[in-house]
Amino acid sequence: MKLRYLATVVILALTTVAAHAQVGLYINPIATNVGNSTQDTGPFAFLGPNTTSRLFWGVNLGGYYDFFHAANGVTAGFDIRQSDLHANNASLKDFLTGVRVSVKPFARPFKPYFMAEVGAGSTKSPGSQVSVKKVDFRFTGGIDYTLQRHLDFRAIEVGYGTLKTISSATVGAGGTIVIPASTMITVSSGFVVHF
Repeated sequence: MKLRYLATVVILALTTVAAHAQVGLYINPIATNVGNSTQDTGPFAFLGPNTTSRLFWGVNLGGYYDFFHAANGVTAGFDIRQSDLHANNASLKDFLTGVRVSVKPFARPFKPYFMAEVGAGSTKSPGSQVSVKKVDFRFTGGIDYTLQRHLDFRAIEVGYGTLKTISSATVGAGGTIVIPASTMITVSSGFVVHF
């Protein structure tokens, strides 16, 4: 009898959580400054020969699923996204997934959020078709502004992460110079449709 009561309470609790679950979808422009402390002088220099920083432009496509909603306005879930960026005939593509936490400190319309994500990043240098895939991680924060019931304006999203990009050393054509992981600072804005 007690087990049946416990099972009923658990099912009702899960139904309540599912009823408040929220799905959001977005496709937004993104700019990423990729920087490295060491210049790559070889033929597979991702940022270009003798360059330590370059701005990449592209698109960020993804979605989130918030399955936890607290009474104080805190929500939690996960985010999954794919970015495709280009500059100087080089490309950077990454696929990230991780946790997402948002808060509603005001009655409306601002909703700040924070994400910690990990995934895979693929980079291709300007003068080659060779690409390298490495572990990618990112910490991201932003603010969504509610426009309508199912539409938010992503006022700003800023992220920081690192990725070991392609270099002459990683493909065996760069002599003895070791290129460390590049830092990535991302900025994005756009719209989010949520259900």
